[in-house]
Amino acid sequence: MSFTLVLILIGALLLLVIGINVIQQQKERAEAERRIEFARQRAIIDETETVLSNTGMIPCSTHIMLVLYRRVQDALEIATTLSAIQQKADFQRRLADLKNQIDSLQSSPPQAPPIESFRLPDNDKQILALVQTLKKLKAILRAEHNKGRVDPSVFAQEENRIDSLQLRINVDSMLSRARAASFMKQYGSSKQMVTKALATLHAIKAQTPNDPFIGRKVDEAKLLLDEIMGAQKLSEPSSPRTKNEEDDIDMLFQPKKKW
Repeated sequence: MSFTLVLILIGALLLLVIGINVIQQQKERAEAERRIEFARQRAIIDETETVLSNTGMIPCSTHIMLVLYRRVQDALEIATTLSAIQQKADFQRRLADLKNQIDSLQSSPPQAPPIESFRLPDNDKQILALVQTLKKLKAILRAEHNKGRVDPSVFAQEENRIDSLQLRINVDSMLSRARAASFMKQYGSSKQMVTKALATLHAIKAQTPNDPFIGRKVDEAKLLLDEIMGAQKLSEPSSPRTKNEEDDIDMLFQPKKKW
């Protein structure tokens, strides 16, 4: 009887240990998933805020700013539920500030600064940051559209604005590098970059023939190419003189005979 009781107790103890292990594993799994999801939301917040910090370099519309702010808001709300107690207060404060910014934008008339006002930065580091910002901005816009958070008409309009800005940066950057190469008398590289810029412009012009930027940049590139060709021709060594020209010059400068 006592042996049976011992077996029952041992069995109950084993079941208790197994149950505790299962519960512990579930807690560890849940904690690991919480940390992964929290890290994912923090990455979304950091990426979007980086894009927001660089929007001053480009003419951004109210629509795209709202897309970015709402993306941060959604990520902050999820991160708040997953964060530790000491982080919740900071996240809640950031959420309150963000809500005020969103309300302010929504209450103001929609704005879309003209793309023609955009100017390429002179600093190569800023140009690189600008290129990376537009690339991330386009990816964010598509991701939010795929989630159904962006109206299709707004998505099409904003994607076209980003594409146009990327084209302007690409063309202006190539022409700027071509001018710099020409100044350094690297005429081969300079002509190659201008030719590439013209090919890009002609390809886009076939799709959007009425874009004034395309026509203006085509004229600018052609003029630059003419300038490069002229500078290259002037820099080439003059052709050697013929034998008759040399004889005439020798006759001119030879000592005069006294009669």
